[in-house]
Amino acid sequence: MREPDARIRRGAAIPTVLVGAAAMAVAFAFEGLQGLLGAACATALVVAFFAVSSAAVAWAGSIGPRALFAAGLGTYAGKVLVLGVLLVMFGGTTAFDGEAFALTTAICAVVWMGAHMRALTTEKRLYVDPTETLGEQR
Repeated sequence: MREPDARIRRGAAIPTVLVGAAAMAVAFAFEGLQGLLGAACATALVVAFFAVSSAAVAWAGSIGPRALFAAGLGTYAGKVLVLGVLLVMFGGTTAFDGEAFALTTAICAVVWMGAHMRALTTEKRLYVDPTETLGEQR
């Protein structure tokens, strides 16, 4: 994994985990242990889903630009499938609070996307390799 990709992923993961920890504290205060478990599962799910997508797209980008669409679409389809299976499996569970799970998932997803956009815009990444463009001009 290239360092800029890891830096961008960390820039999104750290704020998400911090917000998830705050959501866990709030869920524990209002719903007890079940709320804490729901918020913890939601935070782990969001971080895992987005980290896998980010890693897959970064890997596909190293292969070539044509692989990016396939990687993005494939990881999206895989996440939808896994999320559907998890929702069916844990649809009526009392192991954790579903409301805390749902709210934490939504909040953490928004935080990840916002932090990821911020990390992408502040990353000083060259869009064009200057050595390639100089070599072509000669």
